Amino acid sequence: MATPPPPTTTRPEEEEPVVIHAWSAPRSLSTSLMYSFAQRDDMEVVDEPLYANFLRVTGVDRPYRQELLSKMDPDGNKVIDEVIFGPGKAKYRYCKHIAKQRLPNLTSELMKKGKHFILIRNPLNILPSFDKVVPPSFFELGIAELVSIYSELCEFGSPPPVIDADDLQRDPEAVLGGLCEDLGISFQPQMLKWEAGPKDFDGIWAPWWYRSVHKSTGFSMPRHYPLTFPFAFYDLLEQSLPFYNMLKRQVRKTAGSLQPTLPDPPLPVPANKKILVWVGDELLPRDSAKVSVFDSVVQGGDAVWEGLRIYDGKVFKLDEHLDRLFDSAKAMAFSNVPSRDWIKDAIFRTLNANGMFNNAHIRLTLTRGKKVTSGMSPAFNLYGCILIVLAEWKPPVYDNSHGIKLVTATTRRNSPNIEGNLAQAEDAIMLDKDGFVSETNATNIFMVKKGIVLTPHAEYCLPGITRATVMDLVVKESLELHERRISLSEFHAADEVWTTGTMGEITPVVMIDGREIGDGKIGPVTRQIQNAYKVLTAGSGIPIPRNDEE
Repeated sequence: MATPPPPTTTRPEEEEPVVIHAWSAPRSLSTSLMYSFAQRDDMEVVDEPLYANFLRVTGVDRPYRQELLSKMDPDGNKVIDEVIFGPGKAKYRYCKHIAKQRLPNLTSELMKKGKHFILIRNPLNILPSFDKVVPPSFFELGIAELVSIYSELCEFGSPPPVIDADDLQRDPEAVLGGLCEDLGISFQPQMLKWEAGPKDFDGIWAPWWYRSVHKSTGFSMPRHYPLTFPFAFYDLLEQSLPFYNMLKRQVRKTAGSLQPTLPDPPLPVPANKKILVWVGDELLPRDSAKVSVFDSVVQGGDAVWEGLRIYDGKVFKLDEHLDRLFDSAKAMAFSNVPSRDWIKDAIFRTLNANGMFNNAHIRLTLTRGKKVTSGMSPAFNLYGCILIVLAEWKPPVYDNSHGIKLVTATTRRNSPNIEGNLAQAEDAIMLDKDGFVSETNATNIFMVKKGIVLTPHAEYCLPGITRATVMDLVVKESLELHERRISLSEFHAADEVWTTGTMGEITPVVMIDGREIGDGKIGPVTRQIQNAYKVLTAGSGIPIPRNDEE
């Protein structure tokens, strides 16, 4: 009689877990983070499943290359199908990936399925310890590939969470809690601790790379002072930082961040959030538009500037503003000043790139340039001047329809604007050394008494281009104009007052030092000059050259 076969035992059918893809560069605490997720009761982890495919396709050398290729499947797409997305017993599968291992031969399913997040670390903190096993290179870091991964996931409609290794070290509970929330899983406190020593899921490469993390039992605080940077890698640092910074802007802020940032304030004109700014010899996005810390404008406020306004496809009084810019640069003994045509071309390029052909304003700045070393001496300025063309959508900055209030500042002829702000006035009147009215902190000033227009002499005020334009208009409008010393009491008793400037155009003043000017409303002469100025700006200016097809 035949012996019956032994009874078979069955286990619950294995199902495909939800895969969590962790993408990082080497030396970014990626192994510590893998150990953290391995502590969960609903998680299995896989250490760099695509490593053998990477070695096979790229041919790069590693001390453990032959052993790895003999023990890991080098067929990347087979690994994706059977290991990464294969069946398992846990609800979740955590796959630690190094960004450079995502190669073109891999199926797009790798990126389309599962939950993804990106772990970044400042290359300033990666490079000092990178070459213990592999000489560092832009390819080996793979930070550019992290940006590519982020962009591809955004195109799929699933922007991945981004966390920074330094934040993770400073406040692991807050960062892990936020990451779990973004991944749609619960945070488990046991993620904060693990036992020291090797793990059975470590990759073959662990003896070369994981020695320090094997000594750890959790996330340690980062070094307060950085390691001395190996300056042989300085060029690599410069190449890598822009990619790191691109991703850094996507990091969720936590209380543990080194410098918690305030929320972005609202802009006066929201459209100016995305503009292109000319700096030096190129156009840059707003947040990338910066000058060197060695630039004279940073070292000592050493620069000259002009304000220009754009009307109906033309730059108003462009040549007059450039005349004054060059006069200022000459008076300041600037060297290697760009030519007039070059500056005009930079202005026109900036306006065309931003599509700004009306209702825009340019802050045109020329610095003495970058210094070879810090200090005030112009002898250190050997690079030439730096031009900044900052064009913004900007209507007149004052209320030209209803008028503004002024106060008189006690400070004489230098930056009394803080007093004006504290007094809840739009500007502050500046007096000259003898107590006569000079100008406001930002504009020139005019008054009207019995139909006669008066304005202070230019000895103690900026001889503004808008001021000169308005003086010409007053004469052309057959009004009487006097340029003389004017006391503050005369302004208090004036029938009308207005200020002039490129930023604000012709701005009525309805109150000075709490005293109502005239009847507190915009006067007839002011309106006459405003209208004449509007006609002038509509019909004059240097046309902005545009492409023929436009």
